[in-house]
Parts: sequence; structure tokens; C-alpha cells
Amino acid sequence: MKYFNTDEADLSRLGAIYTASEIWNQPKVWANTYQKFVREKDEIKRFRNEVLKDARKIILTGAGTSAYIGYSLEGTFQRFTGITTVSIPTTHLVTHPKDYLDENMPTLVISFARSGNSPESVAAVKIIDRICKAVSHLVITCDEEGQLAQYQSANPKFNFVLPPESNDKSLAMTSSYTSMLLTGLLFARIEQNGELEKQVNRLVEFGNRMIQKKSELLREISTLDFNRAVFLGSGPLFGTSTESSLKLQELTDGAIICKNDSYLGFRHGPKAVIDEGTIVVFLFSGKESVQRYEKDLVKDMQRGKKAMRLIGVSEAPITGLDLETTICCCDSSAAIDEDFLSICAVLPAQMLGFFKSMELGLKPDNPSVSGAISRVVEGVIIYDEEPIKEG
Repeated sequence: MKYFNTDEADLSRLGAIYTASEIWNQPKVWANTYQKFVREKDEIKRFRNEVLKDARKIILTGAGTSAYIGYSLEGTFQRFTGITTVSIPTTHLVTHPKDYLDENMPTLVISFARSGNSPESVAAVKIIDRICKAVSHLVITCDEEGQLAQYQSANPKFNFVLPPESNDKSLAMTSSYTSMLLTGLLFARIEQNGELEKQVNRLVEFGNRMIQKKSELLREISTLDFNRAVFLGSGPLFGTSTESSLKLQELTDGAIICKNDSYLGFRHGPKAVIDEGTIVVFLFSGKESVQRYEKDLVKDMQRGKKAMRLIGVSEAPITGLDLETTICCCDSSAAIDEDFLSICAVLPAQMLGFFKSMELGLKPDNPSVSGAISRVVEGVIIYDEEPIKEG
């Protein structure tokens, strides 16, 4: 078997086999995730209907990459449930729980975790259970044996465990991130039935095309001598820009310093980061009303310091743009909803990070030479739950 035109044996020797296969196989994992969701749909729906009838707030949570899933899902949950939805990382909840939790507000907490073994994962739900009088938990995870899945809550709790192939073995989350994001979309939009299947089929089609047809272009970009990268996205694609930024940075062990922002936010100071060693990746919305703002920023990039390369990632070709490189999911206008686009739009950053990691002589499966980062975060101490008296 070959991945990205490289034999498995060579990838194993280079310490890259897990990352390569996990990026390559994502469309298949998405299809399997959807089928598993369909098989469990009646049980999921019963839980969803029961907890949402009283819920007045939905919290989307996780740590690191798992937290970024929430940034792409906030709007979808808000629109399809009519319930106020916020994305709050577990890393915020553990240290400042009462800044985010209301003990008297009925709340659904949706936790995302690849393994569920990060110290903050279980600590956050324990703290929530202690503070909130009316709370329920949905756990979306890739590991049914993980501590989060195994946690016994006195409150209503439902686990959705993704297919085992989603549980990445590599350090960087790729398949686990996109598959958990897909699951969140399916949960929010569960009433749509046939429309969901159409969106998933299109997502799989776009993902296969992106991976199989655009990988050599991204390999070529990885050979450029850049040391900074900026990813821009709005709405659900803001979450994608955040994850894209982390993916390239961690796969290159920090050799490439990455930032992300929204299109409008980037003008308010962060644009100063641009120099001749920077590549800028524009993650374009499929909505024309949003593209107006995005196109304006692309034009504005001609003023001030010039970036090394301007790269556009979009569903379909967009007219009126002056970019050196464009990467499209399809050649036509076959529509995919913006929140589903947020899944396949992360693929370029995954592949770019993978290729750049090898370009730098690193091992993508474990690129951290010093061991500063690891597959499951280590060294975090969760302190006594009793409150410390201030002052």
C-alpha cells in the first residue's frame, strides 16, 4: 500500500506511517462514522430529545484540538437547536469554572476527546457535576476505554464512541478531529435525515479529491523556505483556521510559527506578522455574503509588507481573486454546507504539516524532538476541589 506516493515500508522507516495513513484514510473514516451514527440514531435521538427539552445552554468543550471542534460547531448548534451555545475549553473550565457555569441553568455539556485521558477531561466534568444542579453530558470520543468514556456521572450521560480507526496513533490529531467534528454536526442536525446523507456523501467525495488530487501541490508548497504561516477563516471556518494553525506548528515542532484569525479580525493589528517569510492561507466561505469581506482582505494584502505566498482554499473556484495558489474541493458549484466545508478545509493544513515535517527531517508520527508535547498531555496536576480562600 502507498500513501502520498510513498511505500508503507519507507514511511515506517521515516516515522511517518501513522500520520500518512490517518490523513489519507479520513474520507473512509467519515463514511464509517456516519454509518455508526445511523445505526445508533434512535438511541441518540431519545437522549437528545430528553435533554434538550429543558436545556437552556449548551457548552462545547475539549482541550487543544478537541476544543477547536466547538469553534466550528457553535453556530450550527445555535441555529438547529435554538439554544444558546458556547465553546469553552476544559482548560478554562478547570481553572475558572464559576466564570462559565451557572448552577441553576439547565445545561447540556458536550465533551470531545480523542482518548479522554487528558487530565483536564475528567476533571472538567467532575467540576461541572459538582457545581451545576441540572446538567447532562454527551461524550464524543474515539476511545471507549478512556477515562472520560468510563466516568460515571450521577447526571444523564451518553457516550458516542467513534469507529476504532478514528483513534489516531500519531501525536497529531487528524482523523480523530475531523470525525468528531462530523459527529457533532450529525448530532446538531439529526432531524434532517436525507439532507445529512447528501452532505456526508459530498464531504467524502470532496475529501478524496483533496487528498488524492491536491497532495502533490501541497508537497511542492512545503519545499518553500517559509518560517511563518497564517490561516484565516470566519464562522465555522474560524475553528478550521485555529486547528490548521496548530497542525502545521506541532508537526514542524515549532519550526514554523503559526497564527490564525478571522478575516475582519486580522486587520486589527495581527496583520503586522506578515513578512517575506510568511505564507497566508485563506479558508474561503461558500457564502457570497461572507466572501465579500474575504475578497476585500485579499485585495488589502497588496498593501504593506508582502507575504511569500497567498494560498486560497475553497469549495469551488472563486472569481476576482489575485492568488498565486488555489486549492478547490471541486471544479463545479456542487454545494456543501459551510459547516461541512469546515471539515474538508482542514485537509490542506494536515498535508502541508506532514510534508513540511519530513522536509525538516522530523518524524511526523512523533515530531517533538525534545518531548515537549506528547500524544496525551502529561504533567498537569489537578488540585484539590475545595475552594481556596482569596485575599
